[in-house]
Amino acid sequence: MDERAAWLTFSPSVVVADAQRYVYYRPSPLIDLKIRPGDPIKPGSVTDKALRLEREVAEWRDECLFGVAYFGLSVPIKETGRMKGVVTLIFPQSFASQAPFPPTASFLTVWDRERWVPIAVEDIIYLEAQNRKTFIQATGAQGLHRAPLSTIEKSLPPDRFARIHRAYIVNVHRITEIHPDSHSTFRIVMSDGSRLYVSRSYAPLLRRRLGF
Repeated sequence: MDERAAWLTFSPSVVVADAQRYVYYRPSPLIDLKIRPGDPIKPGSVTDKALRLEREVAEWRDECLFGVAYFGLSVPIKETGRMKGVVTLIFPQSFASQAPFPPTASFLTVWDRERWVPIAVEDIIYLEAQNRKTFIQATGAQGLHRAPLSTIEKSLPPDRFARIHRAYIVNVHRITEIHPDSHSTFRIVMSDGSRLYVSRSYAPLLRRRLGF
């Protein structure tokens, strides 16, 4: 039996979305995210990530998004090579241990001043997209990684990192201050003193994630 087909035996909730909104939802007796057809796709959800990366995503999310933690498997729907939407299977968080989600990285190695520097993921403060590569700022180290930010995002632990802007991903454990900015957005201060802008589309997710 196909691995993804086998997951259906766990009676997951089923979500179908187009490029912007949820268009179908069937709740499961085991987990219900209270999604309504017509609701906009929540930034930071597994469905949202599959749409942005245009690939299959299998990850867990905490209760900040829908009020309940869940494990999601999102599979893109493509037509003549173009993204049309995503089908997502929703499981209770306990099923994450049984699912083959992508391995997360322990270290990322960057180039800095004619040398390679390995950086432990937990020491990363933030990551910034720079000309199809990624600048990584960490505690006591920094440098440029050859992969684009969207590629590195796939291997970052989702419980530790959050996207706050198209160009930035931050380690939420390294946020020290949050300041309101114009138009319902924020400026965050990181542990190294860096001040980063949270875009409007990601501000609601950050509020829920950090509970303010």
